[in-house]
Amino acid sequence: MARILIVDDDPTLLRLLSLRLREEGHAVIEAASGNAALAKLDRELPQLVITDLRMAGMDGLELFEAVHRRHPLVPVVMLTAHATIPDAVRALQRGVFGYITKPYHARELMAEVNRALAAAQALGADIPGDEPGEAWREAVLTRSPRMQQLLAEARLVAQSEASVLVEGASGSGKELLARAIHAASARGTSSFVAVNCGAIPEGLIESELFGHVKGAFTGAQRDRRGLFDEARGGTLFLDEIAELPLAMQVKLLRVLQEREVRPVGSDRAVKVDVRIISASHRRLEGEVAAGRFREDLYYRLNVVKLLLPPLAERREDIPLLAQHFMAALAQRYGKIVTGFAPGSLELLAAAAWPGNVRQLQNVVEKCVVLCTGPLVPEVLVQRALAQQSSDVLPFDEARRQFERDYLVQLLKMTAGNVSQAAKLARRNRTDFYALLGRHELEPGEFKPSA
Repeated sequence: MARILIVDDDPTLLRLLSLRLREEGHAVIEAASGNAALAKLDRELPQLVITDLRMAGMDGLELFEAVHRRHPLVPVVMLTAHATIPDAVRALQRGVFGYITKPYHARELMAEVNRALAAAQALGADIPGDEPGEAWREAVLTRSPRMQQLLAEARLVAQSEASVLVEGASGSGKELLARAIHAASARGTSSFVAVNCGAIPEGLIESELFGHVKGAFTGAQRDRRGLFDEARGGTLFLDEIAELPLAMQVKLLRVLQEREVRPVGSDRAVKVDVRIISASHRRLEGEVAAGRFREDLYYRLNVVKLLLPPLAERREDIPLLAQHFMAALAQRYGKIVTGFAPGSLELLAAAAWPGNVRQLQNVVEKCVVLCTGPLVPEVLVQRALAQQSSDVLPFDEARRQFERDYLVQLLKMTAGNVSQAAKLARRNRTDFYALLGRHELEPGEFKPSA
């Protein structure tokens, strides 16, 4: 079973497609437009998106571009009429996974759905139904002796309940290591909940982690579980823990000491049973010395520390990872790319990789998309590596992305109540509606009945 988002502005076709997928046992999320689909994505991440190509407003290709920017590993399949097959072929060249012609046959539909889900799973998508805990370190590909030693230490610490601090550069795979520890532990069959502490607006962090009760603050219209509660019996992964404000560090320390949380606005504490794994791309000792991180919290989190080496210090893994990404991405894009031409892997192995494994995957994806034969040529690798320096988001684009994420958090917090969200943001309603319009956010999508 997988979560599948389907998008079509024809309500009859949307209903028929939904029924067919549900008959196959999948959980279906429906959206009648591209903008509605993006709002659904802000609330729940699917393993697959199926969208009509021709729709009023945002068409299927524009929706694909928006999905691919935010969630590049989620495959998108287009529904297209026979007359628009050339458009669908052009969409494939831009990275769309595949297309299905309308009217479609059920067998053809499910064959394409199963192919897309297999590709998503190969790229590491979390598809319900997999047995958790099997092959606990399967996602951490390595032949590096240094990494093998690290994994041996991770397997040992997984057998305990000790808090673990993972330090390593951005893109080096800290969350993958945390998931491996969880999978190898006695909690492996329970939830693994990950949160990026630097991605949550400061005013929302306490509610996100601990939850809140109805009426706790302006806009709290119903009780809400916190992430500690969602991870009950499992593991809570606190990524970029160094970004946590000092005031919140005090409250987190109290939770770790007392093993209970007090939801915002509640007069009673709730016992919690979670294992904490935290991570940071900065050395926390330096943050403590600079007065930006509490020493007592540091020692609570740092019962066991695992240092994840950057990709440049385990270069023997580069060919292995590159081949893995190439195979998975070729399957995703439906291309017959089977290997790297002479000289290509040598170029990859010699590159600097400041962005680590994440950057390597990005480079390999560019090569697979642009490759016209079975082997990735050296010149294509050179071009992909040269483009990396221009891939940093311009300031205005980065600000727009932050602004949209902030608005989404406010709408989630207030269950779509614009008046309350505007108060929390300290903006008047008119300005706030203008901000929502700029980012094509519909408050109704965040209401409990949506």
